[in-house]
Amino acid sequence: MAGRDSRSSRLSVDDWLQAGYTILAEDGLQALKIDRLCARLGVTKGSFYWHFTDMASYRNALLESWAEQRGGEHAVYQQIRDRPPAERLSMLIAALVSPRHWRLERAMREWARTDPSVAASVEAADRRVIRTVRQAFVDLDFEPEEADLRARTTFAAGIGFLQIAGSKTNPLTAAQRERFLQFMLRP
Repeated sequence: MAGRDSRSSRLSVDDWLQAGYTILAEDGLQALKIDRLCARLGVTKGSFYWHFTDMASYRNALLESWAEQRGGEHAVYQQIRDRPPAERLSMLIAALVSPRHWRLERAMREWARTDPSVAASVEAADRRVIRTVRQAFVDLDFEPEEADLRARTTFAAGIGFLQIAGSKTNPLTAAQRERFLQFMLRP
């Protein structure tokens, strides 16, 4: 630990944020404490305070970073721009139920239940996702009202799949995702 502490100034803000995401995903908001973060990174509290004023500023940074990541859906939006609408939907559904991020997604939604600023961030990110999914349905020639209903249903189903997954790391197989998409594309 002493060796790591001498390098603590080399830890980046992102290192701290990733440690926080891991703790949130594994054990929830109640486990997100300075001592726990320091233990996970093998450093002292001094390193934490080098990067953050206090736990409130850390949580704000965590939330802002998550909103940025969620808003970009981990580059999926960039990757799908020029794809056909059905392929865009498939990629969005895969991103929504990605096993890499499903536990963190659930933890952030749980945090949102008790913190209005987190709730606002989650809602803003959700609107961006729904808007993108809606546009794909519009591009598939669904009427705007129908596209909106299908986008919201697709999004809600994705969140539901995450919730019922329990401890499974993959709420839907690729084949199940495609079957769901085909169901949503029916006239």
